[in-house]
Amino acid sequence: MIKQIVVACLLLLVVGPLSADSVEFDLSQVREFFPVADRLEEVGEKPPVTRIYRGNVLLGYAFVTSYIVSIPAYSGEPIHTLVTIDTAGTITGVRILAHEEPILVVGITDDDLQQFIDQYVGKRIGETLKIGGRPRQGATVLDGISGATITVMVLNAGITRSLEEVGKSLTLSDELAPADKTGTAGATSGAHAPIWVQVWQERIFQIVVLALGLLVLLFILIMQDWLARHPRLLQRLRTGFLMYTVLFIGWYSLAQLSIVNVLTFLRSLFREFSWESFLIDPAMFILWSFVAVTIVLWGRGVYCGWLCPYGALQEFVFRLGRYLKVPSFEFPEIVHERLWAIKYIILLGLFGLSLHSMSLAETYAEVEPFKTAITLRFQREWGFVFYALLMLLASLFIRKFFCRYVCPLGAALTFPARFRIFDWLRRRKECGHPCQICRNECEVGSIRGTGEIIETECHYCLACQITYWNTQKCPPLIDKRRRQERHRRSEGGVAAKAPPSDPPT
Repeated sequence: MIKQIVVACLLLLVVGPLSADSVEFDLSQVREFFPVADRLEEVGEKPPVTRIYRGNVLLGYAFVTSYIVSIPAYSGEPIHTLVTIDTAGTITGVRILAHEEPILVVGITDDDLQQFIDQYVGKRIGETLKIGGRPRQGATVLDGISGATITVMVLNAGITRSLEEVGKSLTLSDELAPADKTGTAGATSGAHAPIWVQVWQERIFQIVVLALGLLVLLFILIMQDWLARHPRLLQRLRTGFLMYTVLFIGWYSLAQLSIVNVLTFLRSLFREFSWESFLIDPAMFILWSFVAVTIVLWGRGVYCGWLCPYGALQEFVFRLGRYLKVPSFEFPEIVHERLWAIKYIILLGLFGLSLHSMSLAETYAEVEPFKTAITLRFQREWGFVFYALLMLLASLFIRKFFCRYVCPLGAALTFPARFRIFDWLRRRKECGHPCQICRNECEVGSIRGTGEIIETECHYCLACQITYWNTQKCPPLIDKRRRQERHRRSEGGVAAKAPPSDPPT
């Protein structure tokens, strides 16, 4: 049934509208920055600029950045921004008209966004504007927005590059004030490198540390049989890696994957697909690439069990509960398996909403507490923080409660995981018949009473593999060890009773 619904939704996506509505502005919006303006007049189509008049007096110009330089943002769509300048080439106002950025839809407050864009007022065409970081000669540094660095970099690039094009056009048409003609021409001297190139260059440390961490995880996955025979080493490696996931991947790199990423990718497949929109965040791109490979080789569990910052945070909360002797709880198996359906229902609901409105889907995607707990580090309105903490509190009693029953991203990852090539998790014919040790110890309840591992629910913690190789715990291995010990004892007894051989003559 789920497959038929997904296919139907994909068909709707294909036949649905493939282009966004045009973004326009009117005189009332322009009057916010030119209160005495009484009429607008379009200059031309290349670039599309509108003159602002009071009677016959030219006051300045207005334009929408995305119509001049269309730079795809984190959502895959440009940020449509209204910019007004006076006849001297000075910015008088900036307003965002439309966007589909997840962090701006829900997460960043209007006040934060307003403070950021107000920094452009008074800046001039030809001025080099840089977001955060160290001051650079000849550049003006603007304060960014915590948790929305990539988005504001795209916003800044759209504003500055469209300003250059407008300035160049107005200079050539002799419309700008004479004092600005020389500096404007100098600022439009060449083509810009794609913004993702700039981001990758600025985040080389983050890229290297992330790559090294993923190599360590790859080593763990490949050497899992050997490591499982050394449980103390494997458990320490796992704990250390989960800390790395929370602190570096999550709170430092803000590389928390989300169902919004999946919806954006699916949407882009049927629209104007552009790698630039995915390359714009190097940590997210590298992580998604790694997840894509590991899903095919190992399944969904590698991400959910090792690389999800919020999932790792839940794991530490559960361990804290065990340390404090908080009683844990598990639903009966029949209830447990029925509760799995919740995350698939949420996934299909969000997918259906995305067909109607991506912004609406992004709003309801707040069912994931990832943005609150990881991207914004709990610096949010109390309602969002309460929900994120409530999900963590649930994991104090039920291990990884959100991951198991609510997470739409986890549900989405199960679909490509069905094409997994290899079966790395070892099982014995005695598993489930009669042995139930692995099933009872599985941290997310992904082993059935009959012994088989439910691959779509497994978080790849490798606990069952530690038991598989444990000669003191796995019943078949215990029986084998005891037989070998009896055999050695019997051989020793026979050797002790045997008479000494005659000496050679």
